[in-house]
Amino acid sequence: MTPEKDNSELTFPQFDVVSDMSDHHFLGRHPLPQMGNCFLRAISKEWRILQKNLPESIFVQVSETRSDLLRAAITGVAGTPYHDALFFFDIGLPPSYPNEPPKIHYLSHGYEVNPNLKRNGAVCLSLFNTFSGSRSERWNPETSTLLQVLLSIQSLVLNEKPYFNHPLNFVNSKKLSDSFSQYCFLQTCMTTVHLIRNPPSKFEPLITHHFRKQANAILAACDAYANGRVMVGFHGCDGAAPPRFEIRR
Repeated sequence: MTPEKDNSELTFPQFDVVSDMSDHHFLGRHPLPQMGNCFLRAISKEWRILQKNLPESIFVQVSETRSDLLRAAITGVAGTPYHDALFFFDIGLPPSYPNEPPKIHYLSHGYEVNPNLKRNGAVCLSLFNTFSGSRSERWNPETSTLLQVLLSIQSLVLNEKPYFNHPLNFVNSKKLSDSFSQYCFLQTCMTTVHLIRNPPSKFEPLITHHFRKQANAILAACDAYANGRVMVGFHGCDGAAPPRFEIRR
C-alpha cells in the first residue's frame, strides 16, 4: 500500500517546556541537583541559546519540574545514510554543570546505527570526554554549549561516511565504507519502525507528522538503494551544503 501523502503543516515548537518526562532515561538515575546560582545561570544561558539558535532540523524539550533534564530530536540530513530519520537523545545536566559535561543517552531501541551510538545508549564523542580527541575537541566549561553538543552529533556523528567514525577502521576502503553505510541505513530503518511504535512522551505529534510527510521519500530511497540505482544516502540529494549561522547568546 502506498502511504497517503500528507500536505498538512504541523506547528511543533523547536524549543518547549513540558510537564511530563516520566520516561526520561535519567529521571531515576540522575539525582536532582541543588539549584545553586551558578547552576541556574548556566541553565538559563543554555535555554536562551537553544531558543534563539536551534536549526529547523533539531527539536528540544525541557522538563518543567526538572530543569536539569532535556530531550532532543535530531533529523538526519541529506547525503547521509540517516536522511529523513529522527534520532532521540535524553540529556541530564550534572550538579557541577557546566564544569562537567552533560550526560547523554541515545534512544537506540536496540539498534546500533553508528559506531559512536551504542545499543546500550552510550554516545561516544570527544566533547563528552567519552572518546579520544584533542584538547580543543573536549568539553570546555567556558565555551561549550548544549547547542554545540546537538550540532556535533548531527554533523560529526550522523555523517555521510560513518564507517570512518570507528577508530579501528584503518583501511581506507570505499567498498567497505559503502557497505557499512548500507548497514547503517538498514539499522536506521529498523530504529524508525520501533520509534513509530514506541514514541517518546510529548513527541508523538512530531513523529507522526514527520514520517507521514517523509514516507514516500523513504520508501523511494529504499527501492533505489535495493536496486542499486544510487548509493546509500544520495537518493533525492541535491548536494546543497547545510546552512551556516551565527550563534546569538
